[in-house]
Amino acid sequence: MEKSYAGIGSRETPTEILMYMTQIASLLESKGYTLFSGGASGADTAFELGVSSPENKKIFLPWEGFNDNKSDLYKISRKAVRIAKEYHPTWDYLPKNTKLLIARNGYQVLGESLSDPVDMVICYTSDGRAKGGTGQAIRIANHYKIPVFNLQDKKHLKQVLTWIETGEISYIKDVRFETWKLM
Repeated sequence: MEKSYAGIGSRETPTEILMYMTQIASLLESKGYTLFSGGASGADTAFELGVSSPENKKIFLPWEGFNDNKSDLYKISRKAVRIAKEYHPTWDYLPKNTKLLIARNGYQVLGESLSDPVDMVICYTSDGRAKGGTGQAIRIANHYKIPVFNLQDKKHLKQVLTWIETGEISYIKDVRFETWKLM
């Protein structure tokens, strides 16, 4: 079974966090993880820069050539649209291109088949909440009980920095609260 993670986040991610994202992508690649991301500027690009081998990343685009990315994973299926509609609170009010951007978030969390979820989501949102495209991915991840590490949260950032420092990736699930606790 392939180990994978979604490396995503805001286009306005602070520079320091972007540097950490690139480092964690490099570490995760060395541990056998595949990056799933979306080719956007900011966080997505920072994660992608940390992956040295093309076979260790899957970049899902809303349309061909998005953000000058050369990925060939740009076809949005009807199933992806159904999933997007299910998890987005204002789907019916979104413009067509925004719907394509939001629909591609399902692939980032659930994989190319939309039935093989990632092991974790590492992201950044400016206010630590589920908003925008990253918010869509977080909502899907929460539904599937996939751990989400939002680097805006100081505890999550500390955990990721520990991963970088030690080279070890670890976390545990606290079943009693159905939340993810960091070791």
